Amino acid sequence: MAVIKTNENDIKLLARLMRAEAEGEGELGMLKAGNVMVNRVRVRCLDFEDINDVERMVYQSPGGFEATQKGYFYQRAREREKRLARKLVQGNRYGRAEFALWFFRPDAPCPEEWFGQPLVGQYKAHCFYQPIYADCPEAFGTY
Repeated sequence: MAVIKTNENDIKLLARLMRAEAEGEGELGMLKAGNVMVNRVRVRCLDFEDINDVERMVYQSPGGFEATQKGYFYQRAREREKRLARKLVQGNRYGRAEFALWFFRPDAPCPEEWFGQPLVGQYKAHCFYQPIYADCPEAFGTY
């Protein structure tokens, strides 16, 4: 059962963004980054109240992803990334990123907080942050 509404173009967009943001961290890294992306479409809180589809999530500005804002969102979606994107849309969650709404790749160790949100884990070079429950309880809901 899909946790967000998508069509084939959405899958391609999600796959492209996962590749652009985390290809260097392998499949698990792309899946964890993808958890954040799907979560942003699922919730209606904080910076994501009006992010109700994949396209809006991909191109959100301000507050969106560096890949689309800094010009490295240009590679096409390959079958590998589309397969991973479909797993996420079907509700698969991965590790400490399962409820996260943010990630970034710092040049130093992960800060314990990022814009007031607590660090919940790190995978390779990316740090993952989830909202405080009281600020966005729906982020912690089950599918």
